[in-house]
Amino acid sequence: MATSIKDVAREANVSIATVSRVLNNVDVVNEETKKKVLEAIEKLDYRPNIIARSLKTQKTKTIGIIIPDISNPIYPEIVRGAEDVANIYQYNIMLCNTDLDTEKEIEYLRVLGEKMVDGVIYMSNSLEKSVMKTISSSNMPIVLIETNGRETEFPSVVIDNKQAATDAVEYLINKGDKRIAYISTDKKAINASAIRYKAYKATLEKNGIPYDEDLVFFCKYALKSEDGYEAMNTILSKAKDIDALFCVNDEIAMGAINAIRDNGLRVPEDIDVVGFNDTHGAEFFYPRLTTVAQPLYDMGSVATRMLIKKINNEEVEKKVFVLPYELVERDSTK
Repeated sequence: MATSIKDVAREANVSIATVSRVLNNVDVVNEETKKKVLEAIEKLDYRPNIIARSLKTQKTKTIGIIIPDISNPIYPEIVRGAEDVANIYQYNIMLCNTDLDTEKEIEYLRVLGEKMVDGVIYMSNSLEKSVMKTISSSNMPIVLIETNGRETEFPSVVIDNKQAATDAVEYLINKGDKRIAYISTDKKAINASAIRYKAYKATLEKNGIPYDEDLVFFCKYALKSEDGYEAMNTILSKAKDIDALFCVNDEIAMGAINAIRDNGLRVPEDIDVVGFNDTHGAEFFYPRLTTVAQPLYDMGSVATRMLIKKINNEEVEKKVFVLPYELVERDSTK
């Protein structure tokens, strides 16, 4: 039979209420009594009944994390940052993969609400109005990571995507590149990728370089290397005079580099390539990828700290935390 709170109270020779106060970190129990209770908990290997506790406290010490796809290299590091902070504050994680399906996102939000999670960290390709409505009606604390583009009341963690993309394109232009191709997601989406696309166009215009639709490809999702491979083949079938490529993420860039090779061209001798995110594979791919590094782990950890503050009705210093990025120069550019 499982150990109960009554057993702990009997072993420590205290009341059930005292054990409850120790478990809930209520600062009215003296250190000697607290020590006795903790020793009894360890001796009896007591595990609190989470369901019973949540009914009393209205908290489950659980955080939901909604992401598009854990197999995409950017999300494991973000989730790890979130989980490490959650563990510090003794929260559990419930992970949901949506495959960028809006209906799945809405369903997961409903399920997490039914599971009585204390809050949600939300990442998606685009924050649709139907999703925003579901979030607002759920009354769950929520923090967004890199799901920007719309003005919302939800706190978020981001980088300056506009400036980061501008820096990447200007970096290529400063190398003498003029025919700069670009691979991204659907341009109709309202998200970080759309911000990068607008910065790409604006930076070309600022430098007197004409925008060429033949050099731009919008993938449906732009998450996998095979999308980059297909996109680059399409671009090269229409334009042979490309001297550089900027990609919305590293996976796309790696797939595109393979397509460039299969078309008899070299990176970086014929085409400079810049990715985005600086995922783990970027440093070990050949050639090693020049990319815009996002602080992925820090995004997860900062977002979780923000969320726990919201759960505990504490003040969050900033509505939007803008973290630093870095352009990391490697071997895929001359």
